[in-house]
Amino acid sequence: MSKEQVFDFGKNWKAFLSSIDNERIEEACNSLTTTFDCTDASQKTFIDVGSGSGLFSLAATKLGFSVFSFDYDAESVACTKALKEKYFSSAQKWQIREGSVLDTSFLNTLGSFDVVYSWGVLHHTGQMWQALQNAIPLVKENGTLCIAIYNDQGLTSEFWLRIKKIYNAGIAGRWIIKAIFIPYFFLGYLLLDAVRLKNPAKRYEDYKKKRGMAMTTDWIDWLGGYPYEVATTKQIIDFYTAKSFSLFKLKPTSRMGCNEFVFKRSG
Repeated sequence: MSKEQVFDFGKNWKAFLSSIDNERIEEACNSLTTTFDCTDASQKTFIDVGSGSGLFSLAATKLGFSVFSFDYDAESVACTKALKEKYFSSAQKWQIREGSVLDTSFLNTLGSFDVVYSWGVLHHTGQMWQALQNAIPLVKENGTLCIAIYNDQGLTSEFWLRIKKIYNAGIAGRWIIKAIFIPYFFLGYLLLDAVRLKNPAKRYEDYKKKRGMAMTTDWIDWLGGYPYEVATTKQIIDFYTAKSFSLFKLKPTSRMGCNEFVFKRSG
């Protein structure tokens, strides 16, 4: 796969970095505590597979976990390091490296963890099923695996795959897709809020309550995020239950976006 076909995830996270504040960090912490058991976090280990901006590595560190973050994208690694430097500059329990979930020689040096967290990452590797497999040895016996994978919508997913390919084909494709879809998203929400007699500005302000994220950052990630693969909830559940995992929590979606899974590994 040529370089120009791959979305610049790190650049998008770098743009998001300046918006990270205490409120977003608190929302990220809340997201973790409501997703899996954070009891006795100070006695547990957490690995962020594809750390992106580093927000959730930061949240896990704040909750008390010993954290290991890695990403294949150098600029994403730089974002994660910038957050550590700002909030936990001297923390020995937060380590950050550049590496790929597809690189088994790298993964074999890491050991296993109480919590393996990879939210909206593995479907962007270009080899999703291999990435899903490679995450398994990282999970301790009785450990927790938290993943979010794009929902398979059939023809709709095929449509978005084509959009992402156009976006990443070059500068012209990127600007064409942005010029079409960003106004479409914005005006669509504006009309919806007007019909419901809601303040349209509040939608963007409240979006940070969704894991501390920013709507415009997620728009760009959605339009450009390539490689792009999808799966049904059944496919993911069947894959892991066949490998001695049990489903602990499921948050499915019937639309575009991610199905969210929390699995427990058998002891």
